[in-house]
Amino acid sequence: MGLSRRTFSALAGTTALGLALGGSGAASCAYATHTAPTGPAPAPPRADGEQHTIGYDRHSLLVDGRRLVVWSGELHPCRLPSPSLWRDVLQKMRAHGYNTVSIYVPWNYHSPAPGHYDFTGVRDLDLFLRMAAETGLYVVLRPGPYCNAELDGGGFPGWLTTTAGTARTSDATYLSYVDEWLTEVNRIVARHLYTDGGGTVLLYQIENEYDSFVDVPAGRDYMSHLYKKVRADGIDVPLFHNDKSRNGYWIPGSFDTGGEKGGWLYGFDGYPSPSLTPPDWGHFGIGGLKGGTTASPQTPGLVPEFGGGWFDPWGGVWFGRKGYEESRRQRDAAYERRFYLTNLANGITLHSVYMTFGGTSWGWLPAPVVYTSYDYGAAIDEGRLPTSKLIPMHQIGHLLHHVPDFAKLDRAADVTAEGLKVYHLTNPDTHADVYVLRNDGKEQVDTTLAVPGARLPVSVPAQDARLLAAGIRLGRRTVRHSNAQPMLALTAGQQEIAVLTGRAGEATVTVLECASRPAVGVLDGEAEHSYADGLLRIAAELDGLTRVLVTGGGISTPLLLLLADDETSVRLWPRETPSGPVLVYGPALLRTAAVEGTAVRLTGDTVRATELEVWGPRGLREVSWNGGELRTRGTSSGSLRGAQSLPGAKSVALPALRGPWRRRTENPESAPGFDDTSWTAAEKTTSHSTSPVPAGQPVLFADDYGFHYGDVWYRGHFTDATGTGPVSLAYRTGTQGLLMAWLDGVPLGTHRMPVPDNKSVRQGSWAAAASFDVPEKLRKAGPHVLSVLVRRMQHDQDGKAQDTHKVARGLTAVTFDGASPKVSWRLQGEVAPDPVRGPQNNGGLYGERHGWHLPSYADGGWEQAELPRAERRQGVTWYRTAFRLAVDPGTDASIALVLDDDPARAYRVQIFLNGWNMGQYINDVGPQHTFVLPNGILRTRGSNTLALAVLSDGTTPSGPSDVRLTLLGAAAGGVPVTTV
Repeated sequence: MGLSRRTFSALAGTTALGLALGGSGAASCAYATHTAPTGPAPAPPRADGEQHTIGYDRHSLLVDGRRLVVWSGELHPCRLPSPSLWRDVLQKMRAHGYNTVSIYVPWNYHSPAPGHYDFTGVRDLDLFLRMAAETGLYVVLRPGPYCNAELDGGGFPGWLTTTAGTARTSDATYLSYVDEWLTEVNRIVARHLYTDGGGTVLLYQIENEYDSFVDVPAGRDYMSHLYKKVRADGIDVPLFHNDKSRNGYWIPGSFDTGGEKGGWLYGFDGYPSPSLTPPDWGHFGIGGLKGGTTASPQTPGLVPEFGGGWFDPWGGVWFGRKGYEESRRQRDAAYERRFYLTNLANGITLHSVYMTFGGTSWGWLPAPVVYTSYDYGAAIDEGRLPTSKLIPMHQIGHLLHHVPDFAKLDRAADVTAEGLKVYHLTNPDTHADVYVLRNDGKEQVDTTLAVPGARLPVSVPAQDARLLAAGIRLGRRTVRHSNAQPMLALTAGQQEIAVLTGRAGEATVTVLECASRPAVGVLDGEAEHSYADGLLRIAAELDGLTRVLVTGGGISTPLLLLLADDETSVRLWPRETPSGPVLVYGPALLRTAAVEGTAVRLTGDTVRATELEVWGPRGLREVSWNGGELRTRGTSSGSLRGAQSLPGAKSVALPALRGPWRRRTENPESAPGFDDTSWTAAEKTTSHSTSPVPAGQPVLFADDYGFHYGDVWYRGHFTDATGTGPVSLAYRTGTQGLLMAWLDGVPLGTHRMPVPDNKSVRQGSWAAAASFDVPEKLRKAGPHVLSVLVRRMQHDQDGKAQDTHKVARGLTAVTFDGASPKVSWRLQGEVAPDPVRGPQNNGGLYGERHGWHLPSYADGGWEQAELPRAERRQGVTWYRTAFRLAVDPGTDASIALVLDDDPARAYRVQIFLNGWNMGQYINDVGPQHTFVLPNGILRTRGSNTLALAVLSDGTTPSGPSDVRLTLLGAAAGGVPVTTV
């Protein structure tokens, strides 16, 4: 791997010097004899101001010469528009074993117009990167220029749709905009690189899933340009690309890097169905699919995106009315063990889960294919609540951090176990054996596994997997073998602690090498032990936390062996401090731990009353929890235990949204006398859109007139309707868009795009023509106005690099049967972007343009109303109310808004909380009924304003009907939240 001069100078005099002088082959050779270090786990990364080196060989990254397995989770700051809560999710990830966070930085989110960039407020990238460093997480940065990610335009800004040049190619016009964007991003990122200690940015991705121009100069030159641009901006960490479908595209050497050898990793993504057998996409290719890491044998296995769930389209096409809960059920903890452990067994040592926290595609941020929630079925749900999917992530993440053997594994001799797929790996330096046992069947398998010197009984539930190890060192002691999964080993005080885990009720056998007979004490739970021929055998059934203390046996340091079932394992929280490791047991979450002299200061969360227990450096006598001192007592386990339980979360009272509601109808734009002289005249005749401009008609595409987000209004003026027949309105919106029309204030009707099905769900460019009869009484001479409201569902993504983000939005053509009057058009969309909430917050509804969604709007003149409502009307009606919350300041409450109604009613609602557009509800499509209201936008102590913009087509009675708040979960603790 070649490195920049800045990093090169830091390598002088080390074994990494050979790596800097050679290409990818040299990188492998330089570390051919690298030995996995023993001793304490490395401290988490931080912005320490020191220079660091980032190298690699075929096994793993090498950070400051030490092997690192990247165990990463995806989080998009743009989908959590409350910066205080970024810290909350980052701390949860760190606590549950992740060492890295991967983020997209979408161009559209930060650029409302050409030459304008916003990195303030909810868009403060610098703040997020500081938080990640303060939390102790590496960062994988992915700024595009193209993201995909079920984002509007795939992350391309709306204004890019109106520019010349072909996106995602070496087109000079496109690259001029790209360079401007990357300059702005990299100016921030360069301050946070781990190489110079300014932050913890470890890896940087250019482009994403780019497979359309692999074999043509426009593609190779494009990738080369991006590479050189990023390097010129001072980004000296390894770069990579995310190859869609594991084709071996963009491996090292596939494009010009300006003479720099290396510094480029091959990565690919994978979203296998849970119904499939987990694929072998790693270095070893053990009897499975070809492709993946085998395409780049001299770089470590890198999966920048592996399915941590799956997105859900409008209508619940894939998961039905259950939505993301069904996604989470299908890709559950057992799915993670089967697929993620298979990846590890294939030599994937840079592994990122997409998504780990999905969040909310608020406002007009989502691509047309998805609805507001981007929960994704992720391990941390949209309400920031932990799910059972965190259990394997917690166990594996802490294992990879505390036990270095897993960073360097080679394939070993085949081993079989009846009914199971077995992967056998070994560390060539430590000679530890690792086994991944996978059950692809529908029944539990109880069998035996041949390990050195024994046949080990193993049980693997149906559609599940487990990791076992033999000859592995946990501290100073060697585990000859165990049928429990190792999770961590650390030294606390005068003893070592090792944790092994498994399913509740499982019978475990753990055999330790002991030169002489040790003293063994079962401190908690039930366990049997025996000693013979230098081996200590400990048998226990997993039930809560079983504690076995092993003293002597030829080693002076005692070992506390903790055998934990799954549910118990996620209440064990290891944490490094400058004074030494700390292990906490009991609470629902450990956020921070600091040792100050004889005291350990802890912060975290509890859901219900729970005990607190702490192991730490010698001399600890005091414990505080969330700032309160605790009385403690010593235990036979060498810990300090709280004399009283920590309290759980206090009750959270939510008000009923009974009002008073205030109501006002809008769409005066449909009235013939409405003054539209300030609107934009549709006078263009050419467009850069990929949609053709109909012959003889002006360009009506909304983007061409600067209207990129949300609804757009059209008013067409003509002077004679004599002899006209039906009018045909051609339009494009994306999935679930609609059009409604009025002639001289008389409703003509509404046309809607169809609900997608399995075949059409990925189709982005939904186009249709709505035909309406012109009432006989209006077919006469004189001035007429055709008013049209188009609900756009944002821009298509550009996954195939065909400029599909430039497909038209809004009206595309208008024709009359019979006589063809000459029509002059004006249109109006969103006004200037909200300086705080950004361009994706507002569309072009009359109420939005006049601030009806804002909390400061004076609605005293509106009529009072009660819910539920049932009325027929084509157009938009607004409802506003206020409510107060008084959540205890020490309680982190996750609150959501629920809308329910008869699914036959055809209407949709834009939800504005304190002026923030928190999403769109479509009553007769779904499946989403619950909308998360993030704290910071939601004032949990104070007054809130809720505004609902109801768009109904007039074919059925419309609501809103049942509108209520619901508590998703609560914990005592949380993070300080600043109002956005």
